[in-house]
Amino acid sequence: MTQFTAISPAILRVFVYGTLKPGEANYPRYCAGKVVEVTKAMTRGKLYSLPLGYPAMTTGDNLVYGYLLSFNDWAVLSELDNLEDYHTDRPPSANLYNRVQTEIYHLTGDSLGFAWVYIMSEQLVEQFRGILQVDGCWSGEKGKRYLENI
Repeated sequence: MTQFTAISPAILRVFVYGTLKPGEANYPRYCAGKVVEVTKAMTRGKLYSLPLGYPAMTTGDNLVYGYLLSFNDWAVLSELDNLEDYHTDRPPSANLYNRVQTEIYHLTGDSLGFAWVYIMSEQLVEQFRGILQVDGCWSGEKGKRYLENI
């Protein structure tokens, strides 16, 4: 039986699949020294590589691989919101990404509970000419190769 864990008010949990992953471009600025736990994880969605050099995730049933990051400081969330161009006072269609809660899974398939994740609309992904990453994985190297081939 799967046990669901709600997001704890004391711990901020964010699933990352792109430039915020350990070893990627935005991790040092936004996450290093602030993360209290890092877990390799996956969720359901569709992952795209964008010609802008970063990825986007949409809703879907494919597996998307990344990391579940846990923070003690909820102020990190406003920094991530700014990075992802997400503003709660705007309609969802005006945001680059929207922040939603989704169920996260350990690589074994066990539920890790719910966490925040930033998703992009299918329409924006199409406008940006996103390429579906069928393996559910993105790295900065994929982003660089994409830019070299357009």
